[in-house]
Parts: sequence; C-alpha cells; structure tokens
Amino acid sequence: MEYGLGMDSQAVRQKMVSNLAADGIADARVLSAMGFIERHRFVDTALVNQAYEDTSLPIGLGQTISKPGVVARMAELLLNGRADKLGRVLEIGTGCGYQAAVLSLLATEVYSIERLRGLHDKARENLRTLRLPNVHLLFGDGMVGFVKGAPYAAIIAAAGGEAVPQAWIDQLAVGGRLVAPVISGERAKQALMVIDKTPGGLTQMVLETVHFVPLKSGIA
Repeated sequence: MEYGLGMDSQAVRQKMVSNLAADGIADARVLSAMGFIERHRFVDTALVNQAYEDTSLPIGLGQTISKPGVVARMAELLLNGRADKLGRVLEIGTGCGYQAAVLSLLATEVYSIERLRGLHDKARENLRTLRLPNVHLLFGDGMVGFVKGAPYAAIIAAAGGEAVPQAWIDQLAVGGRLVAPVISGERAKQALMVIDKTPGGLTQMVLETVHFVPLKSGIA
C-alpha cells in the first residue's frame, strides 16, 4: 500500500489508463506517460485517494490540478499523430507540476512558467525526486511567454482567457501547434482551441467545452 491508497498505485494508474483509452485517447505514448507519472505525488495527502479519478482537484491558492482526461487530451492534440517526440514545449501555468512531468516524456524540452510563487515552489518540490533534466521551471508572467526559449514546437496553457495572447503566437514556431482554453460563444464558456502556425498563416479549431482557472497577468 502506498500513500494511503487502498491498492497498489500502479494498479490504480493502469485502471486510469484503461479508462482514458475507453474515453478515446488513442496515442500509445500519451497513455504510457499517463501510466508512468504518479499523479498521487502531486496532490495533497488528504486528497490522495482521489488522485486517479477523472476529476480536477484543488492544489492551493485557488488553483487546480487538471483532470487526467484533459491532460491526456491536450497532450494528444499537441502530438497530433506525429511519429517523433515534440521538440521544445512551453507550458503556461505549471501548477503543481503534474502536466510538466507528463510532457517531459513526450517532448525533448519543457519550459513551464508559473505566476504564483507558492505554486512554483510546490512544483519544484514535487518534481525534485523525479529528476527530469529536460524540465525547466520558470517563475514569471505566463501571458508574456518566455522569449528566450522560443521558438516552440508546441505551447500548452492551463488557464483560459478571452483571447490567446499575441506573445504566444509570436513564440510558436512555424509548423508548431498551440492548445489552450479560450472563452468563446455567446454563453462565454471556455472551449479548447487548437492553433496551427503554418507557412501560410494561422489555422484554428474550436473543440469541446472545458473548465480551467482564469488566465491572469502579473506575478503573485
């Protein structure tokens, strides 16, 4: 038994992976990464028995760890069926570090930026034992991105605003893909938006409704 889980965490994780596959996640690399990274290490001890349920959980400072299904869906959208690993990825909103850990297995490098000092420090602590040399944690305003690491093969955001900041578009490589929640429609609900930066310009798709914390500027 581990971390108060009623059964071995590996067995619980494999059940989560089976559920993800049943829900339509088809990329074997995404399923493997979701099965490898131990989500219970990224949630508060009191919530550890819910770690492998398909639900978002509070991580403090008004923020949440995304549902496994959403993390897997966004990762699969980023990969977009490509045969090789993603190159350099920019993650907006590190949170507790879980998604950065998953992305580390799917990309050559991950730059993850967090605007809340308390969460930046928590993510650093959570990721320390995993020793992921290709993950770079940054404390700063995610809305301006991280120009020193640009251009990025992929950009992923864990917070949603009314528009995708121009800085993200500028820092996305030609041939790159951005996946972010954006408020759209008359009912002002968030939906997943996919933007591809092609040699001929930008193409975008608006997909299913999602619920993320609001995108905010500045640091705190």
